[in-house]
This record gives sequence, C-alpha cells and structure tokens, in this order.
Amino acid sequence: MTNHRIIYHNGRIFTSNPEQPNAEAMVVENGRIEWVGDDEKSESFEGERVNLNGHRVIPGFVDAHLHPLYLANSAKQIACTAPLVNSIEEMIVEVQKQRATQQAGEWIEGWGYDEGKLADGRSPMRHDLDKAVTDSPVIITRTCGHIIAVNSKALELAGITKDTPNPRGGEIDHDEHGEPTGILRENAKDLVIQKMPVLSIEENAERLAELTPFLFKRGITAITDLMARVAPIDYMELYEEARKRGLEHRTVLYYMWEDLEKSPILNKENTDRTKPTHIGGIKLFADGSVSGRTAWVNPSFSGDDDNQGISTTSSEELLAAAKMAKEHGIQVVVHAMGEQAIDQIVNTFADVDNWIEGAPSVRIEHAAMPTKHALEIAAKKGFAFVPQPVFLYAEIESYHNNLGIERTKTTYPVKTMLEAGIQVAFSSDAPATAWADPVDPFAGIQSAVTRIAYNGADTGQSERVSIETAIELYTRCAQEVTRIPDVGQLKVGYHADFIVLDQDILEVPAEKIAQVKVENTYLGGRLVYSNKN
Repeated sequence: MTNHRIIYHNGRIFTSNPEQPNAEAMVVENGRIEWVGDDEKSESFEGERVNLNGHRVIPGFVDAHLHPLYLANSAKQIACTAPLVNSIEEMIVEVQKQRATQQAGEWIEGWGYDEGKLADGRSPMRHDLDKAVTDSPVIITRTCGHIIAVNSKALELAGITKDTPNPRGGEIDHDEHGEPTGILRENAKDLVIQKMPVLSIEENAERLAELTPFLFKRGITAITDLMARVAPIDYMELYEEARKRGLEHRTVLYYMWEDLEKSPILNKENTDRTKPTHIGGIKLFADGSVSGRTAWVNPSFSGDDDNQGISTTSSEELLAAAKMAKEHGIQVVVHAMGEQAIDQIVNTFADVDNWIEGAPSVRIEHAAMPTKHALEIAAKKGFAFVPQPVFLYAEIESYHNNLGIERTKTTYPVKTMLEAGIQVAFSSDAPATAWADPVDPFAGIQSAVTRIAYNGADTGQSERVSIETAIELYTRCAQEVTRIPDVGQLKVGYHADFIVLDQDILEVPAEKIAQVKVENTYLGGRLVYSNKN
C-alpha cells in the first residue's frame, strides 16, 4: 500500500477524547489518525493539505441501537406519519392508493402511526382498514414497532379468531363482543408477520446498501442491528451480501435469543470484533413500549389502573442467554422500558459475575424509568444504559397521555444515570419513533440538551446535559458500549471517521441544534459524503 498522508487544518475539532478534547488540526495516514494538535505544529508534516475553513469537526456518530433493515424497508411502505397522514381517514385513502397499484391478495404495509398524533386520538382498527380494502391483507406497524393494526383479511390468513389465546408475552385486543379488533401487541403481532412473504437475501441486501448515503448524510459512520435473525434469512449473510453491494458502515449485530436458542450459530469467526461486520450480543425483550402502553411499569399507566404493561421474559431465560453470551465473549442486550422490567434485569444479574473485561457484559436498552434500586445496582455492576432522547422529543403526546406530565419529566433520566456512574450511550432506535427523520442524531442531541419536546413541552429540566456530553454519548461512549474497535474519538491510532458541520454545534442556540447539518462525512479518512454533491 502506498502511504497517503492528509493534513486537515484550520478546523475547530471536538475530539470526544477527554485527554485532548479540542484541536485545530489532525494528520491522517492510510485511514487512521497519526497526530492531533494545533495548526502551527501541523505545518511540520508533509502531505496533502485540506483546509477545514474554520468549520466544526466532530467524530462520526455511532448509533448504538438501530434497526437498519426495518429502516430500509419502512422507506418502501406507506408513511403513516405527518404530514402525509394525520387521521385514520387519510390512512384509509393511502391504503386505497396502494391497493390500486397491486394485485388482489398482495400485502399492503404501512409504518409509523402514532394515535397521539392522529386527529382521531386512537389506533386504526380492523373495520377502519376494511373500509380501504377487503381482498388484500393490510398491516400497519405502530411507530414503536411493538404493535400492529391489521384488517380482517390479515386476521383470516393468520387464523386469529375470538377464540385464539394470547401467545406468551403478547396480547390480542378484543371488542365488547369478544371479536379481535385488529390490534396485536408484542408477541401477538408475530402471528400475522410469520404469514407474510419474505424478501430474498439479495432484495434485502440491496435495500441495506441503499442506506449507506442516507446514513452518511446524517453523520453516522458506525451502526448496529438490534433485531438480527437466524431465519428465514441469516443476518450475518445478509450484511455480508449488503457490503458487497455498497454498505460501508462498521456494523455490530445483536441476534435474537429465541433464534440462537434453536440455532446456536455463534463462533470465533462471526464474533471477531476486528471484522467490519460481527456479532456483538444476544438480544431479549423484557417488556414493550411506553407509547404503546405495553412497557412493564409500576405504577400503572394513566387512566388505566389495571394496566401495568406486559412482561415478556423470565430470569431463567435471561440467565440462559447470559450463559451462551459468556461462552462467546459477547453481551446480553435487553429491551426494558418500565420500572418492573428494568428491576427484573438488574435483580437477575446482581449476583452474576461480569464476563467481559473493560466493557459492559449487560446492556439495558431504553431504560426509560429506572428505579433508584436499579440505578444503584447498574452502577455497581457496570451495566450500560442505552436511551433514545429523541423519544421524548418526538412522542410527547403519547407520553403525556400514558404517564402524565410530571411522570414524563422523570423518564430517561440521563443526568441522573451519569451522576450515578452508569455507562450511557445515545442512539435513535430508528425507525421506531414518530419522527419524519427518525435516525437524525441532531434531534436527539437537542432533546438531551434542552429537555424540550418538538412542541415546546418541558420534558424535565433537571435531566439536561451539556452539548459536549451529548456528543460524547453519541460517539466515544457509544463506542465503549458497542465495543466497535478504534472509533468514536479523534485520537491517535483511531480510524479517521469524522464529520464536518455547517454550523458550530457547540455554539448555536440549544433550541436550534436540530437544524445543524452535515457538510462532509469521512470514513477512514475518505470523503464519503458531501452536501455539495
């Protein structure tokens, strides 16, 4: 390989490296950072010089909790969000439009409805969707990804009737006559999903590859997939095929425990963290979502004293997954939003020795409502919390409806987590949020810094963090939790993954952080996105 040295100078570089947080210049050779410092000293290096023109530079974002395939597929479905859809009637119209382009019997899919944002103030039911079409199955996924609304044809294909029992960890909603309403929660949604046609590995890989410029435009240089499956398509094979087709991001996969329990595919090769795509953990669910009223909470949801959500795992299952994770040196990663779900995880692992050195063995995803007990145990044991600040920013209506205004302010207590000594990483959970651009890191960062929702609602001023901390949680801290080697900081020896911004994110008014855009994205020192192209 021919040595190629580039000196980036005249920049305002925030490195996310606590030992050297700020710089003006850096030297990159063969994709890695060779030196970081001030402009004057950079003049002693020979090589190509790139003038950053005084722009703010930060490390590329590491999205620690993402669903790239769902994100890619949602772009091909009916967008059941504003501004296209603001009511159930408008949703019906969009379904009818889609049916006009398809044959009878072909599935019609939509993504992203949030009853809190619909004029009707409720979810679409089977009879609503039947008004749109009766000769084709319709499935509309709620923004959280934990609930679906389907029409009568989809229920028929799935064999769901008034007599169908709830599956473990799932609920089938019924009307006053005992008939299914078409709303399927948590594991009940799989009764329909398993009847849907499966795209080929080539079709899915092509969709993943198409995400590359989309993510680079948003400054994201490393990604995760928190719902990797063994069947019907093995995600390791899928991502390797996507890489051949143009996916460039460093990627960590987290496989579903229910798949690995049946098909234990883990080995030394596919868990090798030096590879651009590798398996980093085992994923389980302890509950559902706050916005969908399926998180396992205590106290109950507002206005529904009998509803404390759904518990979807057991201590025995968590420990069995941990046993496999320990054998292969990877993490246990558990979705938990409600107080009872988070407590279940910390109590289960409180007396289990950590099996990974220098990084968390256990990750708790979302961690919306940790109790004081959970905070204490998590800090003591070194568990990581991976919240999504964009949730409060984008889904405030559902949070107020389901928890009330004051309880909402206590959710996702990031400042409290950090003060307790807990490892925290930011992420988007895209596409599982009610926002037009769900993967956008800047909206999440603004939410964390201001604790103000998109509509101006206060989401808890005592839990604000500084802009510097928010960037670190989306870069260095996200790397420390995901364990992707040598990313997340602009530091000697690390990959030169960085972004150049159109505004100085450290100086713009906090309420305008979401307006910051990426001018250039570099991966391994190579320009992979420019807003001028």
